Amino acid sequence: MPYLEIDGNNCFYAGDPSREGSPVLFCHGSGGGHHHWVYQLKKLPKNINPIAVDLPGHGRSEGSPSDKVDVYRDWLHRFSETVGLNKFVVAGHSLGGAVAMAYALAYPKYTAGLILVGTGAKLRVLPAFLEELRRGQIPEELPNYLYSPDTPEELVKRGREEVAKTDPAIYLADLTACDNFNLMDELERIEQPALIICGSEDQLTPVKYSRFLEENLCRGKLEIIEGAGHMVMLEKPDQVNRAITNFIEEVI
Repeated sequence: MPYLEIDGNNCFYAGDPSREGSPVLFCHGSGGGHHHWVYQLKKLPKNINPIAVDLPGHGRSEGSPSDKVDVYRDWLHRFSETVGLNKFVVAGHSLGGAVAMAYALAYPKYTAGLILVGTGAKLRVLPAFLEELRRGQIPEELPNYLYSPDTPEELVKRGREEVAKTDPAIYLADLTACDNFNLMDELERIEQPALIICGSEDQLTPVKYSRFLEENLCRGKLEIIEGAGHMVMLEKPDQVNRAITNFIEEVI
């Protein structure tokens, strides 16, 4: 599995940036890692080249998590330069979607398009969650917001175990970054085509967040995945991959 050095830290990513196909750079959400994109890494067609990162301080990457979306945005740009990506689709889930939109605004000539999964132009966090995290405790209710009621129990169990094993400081940094994020008045400046994906049962970033993106982005297209929650790319990977494939083939 490949590592590279950014800012003096070893950073992990999955995929092969030199492979043929339309490059899509996947960025995970709060407390997550590249493995949240496992079905995109393994099952997208060969004309799409997926690369998924572990943000600093997440997964297998060294460094520290940040409480600012713009720090992750600029780190992602240094990553893309280091691996030689010139123009690519930026895909992000939740916090990663915020990073993707911020990236498109700061680095438009590198951004071929956006894939925004379970995210929004504003990502306010429950104050009680942040308060518990400041005390060094992961909110007991957090895993309940991640999956739809119809999700197989085994997937929910793995999700709970992952949340429990994650350092609360990572969630505090990431969710603080989310809480301070607000691009509601800037979306019209994003000119690239954007695929917006949301689970119909998403409790953290409800469908209304995605509808706002569709209505205010210049070239936004919304795909609602029925029966999925916030972790839609793990819950309904085939439907998500179909939407991504169609988007890449139609507009990229």
